[in-house]
Amino acid sequence: MNVQRTLPQRGLPTIGAWCFLDSFGPDRTAMSVLPHPHIGLQTVTWPLAGHIRHRDSVGSDVVVRPGELNIMTAGHGVSHSEFAVLPPAGEALPVQRGLQLWVALPGGERHRAPAFEQHRELPRSSGEGFTATVMVGEFAGVTSPATMYSPIVGADVSCGGAAVLPLTAGFEHGILVLDGGLAVDGQEVPPGPLGYLGTGRTELQVQALPGTRFLLIGGEPFQEELLMWWNFVGRTHEEVEQARSDWEAQAGLQETQTAVARYGLVPGHGPDAGPEAGRIPAPPLPGVRLTPRKRL
Repeated sequence: MNVQRTLPQRGLPTIGAWCFLDSFGPDRTAMSVLPHPHIGLQTVTWPLAGHIRHRDSVGSDVVVRPGELNIMTAGHGVSHSEFAVLPPAGEALPVQRGLQLWVALPGGERHRAPAFEQHRELPRSSGEGFTATVMVGEFAGVTSPATMYSPIVGADVSCGGAAVLPLTAGFEHGILVLDGGLAVDGQEVPPGPLGYLGTGRTELQVQALPGTRFLLIGGEPFQEELLMWWNFVGRTHEEVEQARSDWEAQAGLQETQTAVARYGLVPGHGPDAGPEAGRIPAPPLPGVRLTPRKRL
């Protein structure tokens, strides 16, 4: 599956508390991501095409569809898997396309217990030349029910022609064009690259091609330096090293055990699960000391 990572970037580790943004597809590929761990973050899954089955060590087993939102809070440690929902035998694989984002948990929340929530209906807002689904936070006077731990916004915006979007002056913002095209401050923003809007804006005036759709993300500038490695968002080399060690220490656990370690177990991936058996092992740490990403 084709995956494009647009955050973090060199010199731009975060936009608000958003610290990771992958867009995947469109592809006719059977997504199959075996159990793997996370710490210190929230995963935000926003499908654009295709259905994804999410299972985690909190006990969740749900299918998320376009227009629905999955939020998994890793806290001190969680594990999960993601698999495409396959069609009946003989039918073609459906197109898979979507967004996977991470939100860094602030210091006071990053060691909390893991949790999961799914929102099948999200509020919509509208304004001059646009409509939007408010995924997280507040946008254009509408607030998402999703539980977040930092001042933040995430919205899926549709427009065509001239549009004026209200923004929060204390936030920094970024946009990712999904379809169509935008012009912001006279500069074209095509689908694919992440556009950084900086801070201090109270509105965003755009000129959009017909059928344009884009992701708007933002939040208060994140004040803590983050050390990101593999699936972990920490603060120090030692913290990440311990998180990796704890995941590898779980390699021999079986689904039938009741006493499990830090990351728990994801149901349905035991030794008798066929092609869904197993887990993703952690890669080796590099031979250097890990340091936080710096903002330039």
